Amino acid sequence: MTGQGVGRAVGTVTGPGGPRGEGLRAERVGRRADGRLILDDVVLAPEPGSTLGVLGPNGSGKSTLLRLLAGLLRPTAGVVTLDGTPLGDLPRRTVARRLAVVEQHADTQVELTVEDVVRLGRIPHRRAWASASPDDERAVRTALERTALADRAGRRWHTLSGGERQRVQIARALAQEPRELLLDEPTNHLDIHHQLDLLALVARLPVTTVVALHDLNLAAMYCDRVVVLCAGRVVAGGTPADVLTEKLIAEVYGVRAAVRTDGPEGRPHVRFLGTLD
Repeated sequence: MTGQGVGRAVGTVTGPGGPRGEGLRAERVGRRADGRLILDDVVLAPEPGSTLGVLGPNGSGKSTLLRLLAGLLRPTAGVVTLDGTPLGDLPRRTVARRLAVVEQHADTQVELTVEDVVRLGRIPHRRAWASASPDDERAVRTALERTALADRAGRRWHTLSGGERQRVQIARALAQEPRELLLDEPTNHLDIHHQLDLLALVARLPVTTVVALHDLNLAAMYCDRVVVLCAGRVVAGGTPADVLTEKLIAEVYGVRAAVRTDGPEGRPHVRFLGTLD
C-alpha cells in the first residue's frame, strides 16, 4: 500500500512561514463508534479555493470524514479547526455561516418551491423570526443564477428531477455564502449528463470544496487534488495524476486497471479491466 499522504496535510497551503492555519483543517483526526475504528490519524488541509476529492471504497470512512469536517460529528482523536480554532469551540451559527454541507440525499414532506429551499440557506444569517433582508434576497438571487435555476425559482421541489434537486441543494448551500463547501457523494443516482453538469458547476465555484466521490474518472476530471481512504486511513494524496495509478487502484480497490493521461493538463483516465479475484 502506498504511503503517500499518510501523516501529513494533503493540500496544505505553504508560504515563508510554513503551513498556514487558515481555512478548514483536520489534524490527526480519528473516530470510533461502537468500539470500531472508523477513521484513524487523518490529516487534511484543503487549499483555499480548490476542489479536493475524497476517494475510497465503500466503508473507507468518506462520509464520516465529511461529517467530522462539518462539525456534525466530534472526533474521538485529533481536532478539526477553522482558521486555527477547534470547531467545537465555535458557536454553531458561526460555523454555519462559514461551512455549507450538501449530503447524499435530501427530501422534504413540505410543499416548498425552489426559491423556498434556497432561502433556507440564509437561516444562519438571520435572527429568529426576522424577515428577509435585502442582503438575504440578493444572496438567494445570486445562488439561483449561479446554479442556472433562476427560471425554476417558482417550481415545486417535488416536480424536479434528481439532477435539478441536487442543484437546488447546492444553491441552498451557496445562499449561506460559505467559504467552504462539503459535498457527500453528490452524483449518486444521477445520469452521466447530470453528473458532468453538477461537477463542472462545483469546480467553477469560488469556494474551497471538499467532495466525496466514488467515480475515479470524475474525480480526475474535476478535482485539483485527491486523497484516498482505505480502512479509515489516508493512503495517498496529491494531484489526480500522481495518485490514481494502476498500483494504487489494485491495492485499494482490488481491480486491474489501465491508466493513461490525456490532454494538456495531463488528467488521468482509468479503464477498468477486471477484478483481482
